Amino acid sequence: MSPEDGPKAPGEFDEVTPGTEDDSTDKMPENTLPVTPEALSPEVIDRRQGMFGVQGSGDTSGYAGVVRPVTMPGGTPPPYGGWFDEVATGLESALGRDQMRGAIEKVVVHRGEITFFVRRSSLLAVAENLRNDPALRFEFCSGVSGVHYPGDRGRELHAVYHLLSMTHNRRIRLEVTCPDADPHIPSVVSVYPTNDWHERETYDFFGIIFDGHPALTRIEMPDDWPGHPQRKDYPLGGIPVEYKGATIPPPDQRRSYT
Repeated sequence: MSPEDGPKAPGEFDEVTPGTEDDSTDKMPENTLPVTPEALSPEVIDRRQGMFGVQGSGDTSGYAGVVRPVTMPGGTPPPYGGWFDEVATGLESALGRDQMRGAIEKVVVHRGEITFFVRRSSLLAVAENLRNDPALRFEFCSGVSGVHYPGDRGRELHAVYHLLSMTHNRRIRLEVTCPDADPHIPSVVSVYPTNDWHERETYDFFGIIFDGHPALTRIEMPDDWPGHPQRKDYPLGGIPVEYKGATIPPPDQRRSYT
């Protein structure tokens, strides 16, 4: 029996031969499986210049010459170590191997924490099994927060869920991506009711639309507020500040250092 025929480690997926996958995977980056060596390497999604990555206005930090890449951790091959493998095995048992392969895009173990990147179409199924399965029992979701990566083409918006198992004293993270052109993610309020206000806040600040939410309205900004203030491409704005008789212009109007 060849090594390919033997049992696979928890969370390990079958390799896909290039050219045999569905053509839709090229159009939707969120549907690609981390089965190639390149997917396990850090992913460079942007290039940042200056101390704060200021764009469209003057860099007042004095570090305009600083250039660094913005990278995302690559997928982690199993075994993950400790109870991480127990969670991965429990989730695979709850979902079934085939559904697990279709639901989990990649698993990242980074800085002592584990993150499951979940395809948005499978988010509800994964959340329900994480909550209900006796081997998992992640009963509590402390909320969802949004992240905007303008350079992550086709998956610019990320929703991050922090789950706690009070039964097993374990914490994991789920991360779901969606493109800016189609910012829809299923609501998990039916599974974790406390996410009601958290999803409204994420919608307000990042523009992610949570399908199935009972009342998706703004929670911080006025109803007629244009745009979503915590996106990276949102203008800095600001008002002049008077200090000791002098007027300091807002951040987007200050001169840059050379």
